[in-house]
This record gives sequence, C-alpha cells and structure tokens, in this order.
Amino acid sequence: MTQTVPKGFVRAYLRASTTEQDATRALDTINTFAIERGLSICNYYIENESGSKLERPELFRLLKDCQQNDILLVEDVDRLSRLVGEDWNTLKKMIRQKDIRVVAVNVPTTWLASGHNDFDSRMFSAINDMLLDMLAAVARRDYEQRRERQQQGIARAKREGKYKGRQVNQSRYDAINRLIASGSSWSQIQ
Repeated sequence: MTQTVPKGFVRAYLRASTTEQDATRALDTINTFAIERGLSICNYYIENESGSKLERPELFRLLKDCQQNDILLVEDVDRLSRLVGEDWNTLKKMIRQKDIRVVAVNVPTTWLASGHNDFDSRMFSAINDMLLDMLAAVARRDYEQRRERQQQGIARAKREGKYKGRQVNQSRYDAINRLIASGSSWSQIQ
C-alpha cells in the first residue's frame, strides 16, 4: 500500500521567467499542498529565470543544499524545466546523484511514497521518471511553440507596417547619456 509523501526535508522551488512575472504566484498552492500532507517546507527557493536555461542560481543552490532523500517540491514540472533534451538529462542526473525526489503538485503519482516494498518503490520510480520526462518534453514544446507564434506575429505585424519593436525607454536613455557626459565609464553605468 502506498502513502502520501513522507516527512523530511522539503525544499520548494518557485520560478517565473521574467522579473515582470510573480515567482511567488504559486506560493499558496505549494503551502496548501504541504499542509494537507503534513509536510514542513524547510526552505523556499524563488527566482525569476527562464526555465529554458539550465544555469539558474536558486535551482543550483537548492540542489547544493539538498541531502539524500530530500524532496524538491514544485507546482508544475514546467516550473522546473523547459529545457532542451540534453540539459534536461543533465538536470535529471544532478537530481539522481543526490537521490532527490521531485514532487509536482499537479502530478499525483509523484505524491506517493516509495511504498513498503521493493516492488512498489521500483514501480512508482519508473512511472514518475516516465511522467517527468514526458511533462518536461511537453513543457519544452510549449515554450518553443510560443516563441514560434510570437515570431510569426511579429513578422505579420512588420508586413502590415504595425510592428514598432520595443519602445525606447527615454528616461533610461537620458540617464545613461548624463552619466556618459559626466565621465562615467561603461562598467560604472552598468
């Protein structure tokens, strides 16, 4: 018989792609999930980085902090990865090396404990590995499709003379020019 996720070190990872987005948007969902299962989240790792990048400071800090059998809790697999296949395999290897368990709120089989016997453990491990691989691939496909549609929309807007591109941030432009005029170096301006 299987049971819900065991108690132990649970590390919650929350991510949004840009600084304009709210990386803490899923905080209530994750906290409710943990409370309903009697889990105590020992740390939150929150960042605004693209899921298509492997190198993410908070994700890597989480992986560094994890001990064997810790739980990496995410709202959705796409918060963990929108990586290309090779990078997803690299991330999976890092997770496996520390024997970290990925639990996604929206993937119920990941909630289940290993079970009381070797058979249950192996079965749920295989099922979850397959599901995580599939969901990571779907997340990547979704990312690529959105980028493609965005490019198609831009191309159409250009053909119709409607595309203006990114608008100039005049106040930022003026501030940079003032700093240059005052003798500031480029590295000081950045």
